[in-house]
Amino acid sequence: MRLSPAVLAALLATLPMAAGAQPAPAPADATPRNAPVAVPMRDAPSSFAPLARQLLPAVVNISTTQTVQARGNRPDAPELPQAPPGSPFEEFFRDFFNRNRPDGQGPGQGPGGPAQPQRPRRAQSLGSGFIIDTSGIVVTNNHVIDGADEINVILQDNTSIRAKLLGTDPRTDIAVLKIETDKPLHAVQFGDSDTAQVGDWVLAIGNPFGLGGTVTAGIVSARGRDIRQGLYDDFIQTDAAINRGNSGGPLFNLEGKVVGINTAIYSPSGGSIGIGFSIPSNLARNITAQLQEPGGKVRRGWLGVNIQQVTDEIAESLGLKGGGRGALVARAQEDGPAAKGGIRNGDVVLKFNGQDVKEMRNLPRIVADTPVGRAVPVVVWRDGKEETLQVTVGELPAETQQAAATPPPANRPTELAGLGLRVGPISPETRDRFSLRPEQKGVVIVEVAPDSPAAERELRPGDVIVEVQQERVNTPQEVQARLDALRKQNRPTALLLIETAQGQRFVPLRLRGEKGSPG
Repeated sequence: MRLSPAVLAALLATLPMAAGAQPAPAPADATPRNAPVAVPMRDAPSSFAPLARQLLPAVVNISTTQTVQARGNRPDAPELPQAPPGSPFEEFFRDFFNRNRPDGQGPGQGPGGPAQPQRPRRAQSLGSGFIIDTSGIVVTNNHVIDGADEINVILQDNTSIRAKLLGTDPRTDIAVLKIETDKPLHAVQFGDSDTAQVGDWVLAIGNPFGLGGTVTAGIVSARGRDIRQGLYDDFIQTDAAINRGNSGGPLFNLEGKVVGINTAIYSPSGGSIGIGFSIPSNLARNITAQLQEPGGKVRRGWLGVNIQQVTDEIAESLGLKGGGRGALVARAQEDGPAAKGGIRNGDVVLKFNGQDVKEMRNLPRIVADTPVGRAVPVVVWRDGKEETLQVTVGELPAETQQAAATPPPANRPTELAGLGLRVGPISPETRDRFSLRPEQKGVVIVEVAPDSPAAERELRPGDVIVEVQQERVNTPQEVQARLDALRKQNRPTALLLIETAQGQRFVPLRLRGEKGSPG
């Protein structure tokens, strides 16, 4: 039996070497010791036809009709092309557009003519959906049926059935419908989207451009995409072709389970360029289950905190090892679940209910998926160490409440040298000058020097310093004293809690060696 060079090199490497002997050079085709280990690949199917044949009957088309009140001079009406004044083309274009105005004006009624009475028109749109229960439960996107007066579900055999809307959740763009029919219905099941890995094969089935049931194949391109659609963005990205009309359709794995709801695409032209986004099934499963309950209402877990990202500089100022991670609590709302559980401003939430909070945007999703009323452990970073608190999750209210405070006494303004800031007390004068709330407390920024550390952090006059290094400040002198103490400790940054009209946020400022002096 002849050994390959790679096998021979491996055997020789196991033999003891004589003293002073030099290791023999490895053959040119030998595998390096630090080479990545090859992972066996799962073979792609020779055809997706058997899977598509099994799944297509459960995928439906969604047809909606909406009454749109016509208006004169509609913004979607074509504009009159520009032509040289007085030229024959100017008269030609005006006459043509007056005869074909979408607002109902007829010949001879130019832009200055009287408008005719407008009649409502019926607008139709198409989308996709899928059946998750043979009793007639259909899932689609909220934006597919939003504002519709009439919703019809069209089965694979072209049977059209009037649908009843059970409930919608605009925050995640999910809607649930109900249809009644004597026809036997086919249903599909939600799979575990957490097991979907980048590179896995997926199938998208839907109704692009109103053509009917269409199947496209691709792979999972990325996980956890945030496309700035809301707090709960956690999209699966796929290169399976998704076009207009695919919205609300399912994304299947090779086991025939739904791992996503096709919701959005990125495209300069409106057509697929291989960047599509799907709502993960593990998020959709919980939402659709709640929307089927009487009333069709979604209850989400709520902490009652304003949070921000932990940057490396913020982590350094808090002594948090491992760089920026977790969610920094900029404000724990008074009487909210977090405050009642002992969470304070300046805490960094590292774990919630046993799940790591790797970055700020993870926390709202984890909390929202936690049952309302459940007491869960929360690990926070506070005063240079981890602490575990027990917090009872509340229900997300329609509107968050604002915390109240009492105004502080007036003091003299102070220049914070090295930071490029001039601060002053909150007085009737500064309250009127910067339109501060009557109950606002802290120290107001009255001037920001150009090209200063404060300017780089986009601090502006009228912003209020509420805390320095997680300690409340009520006067300019207290701010200066905190900064001087940090310089004596050779701390490179100071962590300021800043409040603006938009809310609170933590801002790390690099400290320079200068001490402040009264201004």
